[in-house]
Amino acid sequence: MRLSAIGDVCHAVAMVQAIQRQHPQASITWVVGKVEAQLLAGLAGVELVIFDKRQGWAGYRALWRQLKGRRFDVLLHMQVALRASVATLGIRAQVKIGFDKARAKEGQWLFTNAAIEAQTEPHVLDGFMNFAKALGVTDTNPRWQFALSEQEQQFAAQQITAPTLVICPAASKAERNWLPERYAAVADHAQQHGLSVMLCGGPTASEQQLASQICQHAQAPIHNLVGQTSLKQLLALLGRASVVLAPDTGPAHMATTQGTPVIGLYAHSNPKRTGPYLSQQLVASAYQQHIEQQHAKPLAQIPFGTRAKGSDLMADISVEEVTALLDSVV
Repeated sequence: MRLSAIGDVCHAVAMVQAIQRQHPQASITWVVGKVEAQLLAGLAGVELVIFDKRQGWAGYRALWRQLKGRRFDVLLHMQVALRASVATLGIRAQVKIGFDKARAKEGQWLFTNAAIEAQTEPHVLDGFMNFAKALGVTDTNPRWQFALSEQEQQFAAQQITAPTLVICPAASKAERNWLPERYAAVADHAQQHGLSVMLCGGPTASEQQLASQICQHAQAPIHNLVGQTSLKQLLALLGRASVVLAPDTGPAHMATTQGTPVIGLYAHSNPKRTGPYLSQQLVASAYQQHIEQQHAKPLAQIPFGTRAKGSDLMADISVEEVTALLDSVV
């Protein structure tokens, strides 16, 4: 069970496929959120069971009806939210593995009878991989294989015909977004160095407004596809990109699954925990300075994963810092 969010589901795919490499005979059922299931559709050897949290108790009943009469050898309970734990009450499994005691928040340990090995300051993906290790998996180097149709691949090929910087500017919380004029400045810098620039993202009004502001500030035209792609089409686009620029948001991790370099923008969360897994050297971060100021302690004395608070923290990431990272990729 891992219901959400997009980035965490991408990390979980690497764990699931590590299990499949070690145990190819295993039958795997994944309880996942409704939106996230769109990205996972067609995942080889995996049965998807959708849990729609927006339906309230009706969602629980629908999940339990789907699983009624079924027994599993092992449940990997990979989400600490209480709603996920309540959902597991309808899953009959001999062994229910959750996080170690330090990370089993919201009483998750009350719903499990086994736990993964404790870790010191792990990236989220490494934490997930410990579930695979609990099943005897030895090769935990992350690799991803998503199902993309010919139509989705053709869509991406038609949209990206030259070296391209894809900017996914919006995070799930607006405070994690960088400033539109700074995205625009990086876009102009990229185009001066021969890269086309594309904006991608979801259909919400806030994301479309941010994209519009970026285009207004930019000197050169930008191909704006925000709100015009499915998750699978976005995944295909990210796979064809030369480099991706994004804050702490799902598309950064989607791009990672496709082997595309990601320049990550971080100020609220520790990039060592949630940064783009294969592009840690490309992170522009204001996290350490803010978390140390807010707690009046050095980073080493602050609990790992503590979030910095504030609505203007991202302003401390400069255009020059990001363009230098972009130049290093190019």
